[in-house]
Amino acid sequence: MFRVLPFVALLALLACSRSTPAAATETPGTTTAAAPAGAQAAAEAAPKPIPAELPEVVARINGEAVTKADFEKALRNIEQNAGGPVPPDQRDRVYRGVLDQLVGYKLLIQETKTRKLTVPDAELDKRIAQIRGQFPNEDTFKQVLAQQGVSLETLRADTRNDMLVSSMLQAEVTPKVSVSAAQVDAFYKANPSQFQQPDRVRASHILIGFPQNADDAAKQKARTQAADVLKQVRAGKDFAGLAKQFSSDPGSAQQGGDLGFFQQGQMVPPFDKAAFSMKPGETSDLVETDFGVHIIRVADRQPARAIPHEEVRPQVLEYLEGQSRQEQTQKFVEGLKAKGKIEILM
Repeated sequence: MFRVLPFVALLALLACSRSTPAAATETPGTTTAAAPAGAQAAAEAAPKPIPAELPEVVARINGEAVTKADFEKALRNIEQNAGGPVPPDQRDRVYRGVLDQLVGYKLLIQETKTRKLTVPDAELDKRIAQIRGQFPNEDTFKQVLAQQGVSLETLRADTRNDMLVSSMLQAEVTPKVSVSAAQVDAFYKANPSQFQQPDRVRASHILIGFPQNADDAAKQKARTQAADVLKQVRAGKDFAGLAKQFSSDPGSAQQGGDLGFFQQGQMVPPFDKAAFSMKPGETSDLVETDFGVHIIRVADRQPARAIPHEEVRPQVLEYLEGQSRQEQTQKFVEGLKAKGKIEILM
């Protein structure tokens, strides 16, 4: 989902993640969400309590205020990313982490000004156009800005800051990022459980859908249509072509119904049971779920295995480079903190 505040992505960059790559999943090399950098330290000792009512100025960084509004704006974006509000028992820890990130980001912005860095208007306009392009039309774009209480001028200013900080970090951090082949090998050997891939199948399906609250008549209509399509499949008609013509699954229909590889437990139980009971090349009878009636064809099956080193080497390298980049970024921010005047007011 689009986030009006571009700097939230940089707040994530400031968090020094320690998670390992989920190399055995469908997207090898991805990482799980980490707690904010400040919150990690706070996990070792109880954080200082946050007052019930935040002050209008929560911190001053080299004399520049970080306002309550700044803090609440960052918190809203983090809660949107998390899909819900901060649990009450985590409030002190998470709020301290958010404040720590805001302090770091404010220092980074100040450093770009000290260095007199600039962003050409043409590049800024291009980035704003990319943000606009995430919406179906201009009216929707403006509505989202209004809903989040952000003017176009504020969006441009935040985006400019984001680009300035990104440029500075690229110059400061990237040359220091270094991961050797030996480190990649050592990580693979030290984390065997991360590279276990369970039994998987690759399947396609044709879905004749009905609403979850469908009545018996609607369900029977779907069953009748699905039975007719299954007859065409049994008669030798092209499965992919029939999926494109009849399937109501928007995510797979135009790919001929192809769902790619998936492991047990990723699909709803009736679909899962049918797919894993078949051999490659077999087609199911009608399978009914809450989404409608499915016709499933298994294309391939992979038994459980340890993923070979060479297969995941690029993902491991990318993961370790990301960790190195985060660590170098954190060192750079800590250096700015050491020479700055930071007043925490809550």
